[in-house]
Amino acid sequence: MMDYKKIIKINPNKRFGKPCIRETRISVYDVLGWMASGMTNKEILKDFPELKEDDIKACLMYAADREFKLLHI
Repeated sequence: MMDYKKIIKINPNKRFGKPCIRETRISVYDVLGWMASGMTNKEILKDFPELKEDDIKACLMYAADREFKLLHI
């Protein structure tokens, strides 16, 4: 299992502290929104060549981990 913490970074000076992919300005929320609207991984990677397949997986893992933590507070 990949460690999403190596990919997803939170910088209070970038995108108002939203979790983003590495040093990009692409947030986890952006990726999840694109997927929810029906974009495939292939389409996202084509539109945003700075991303990798593992970046998309890291966004999903981040969201799953956050959801798990919210349920187990």
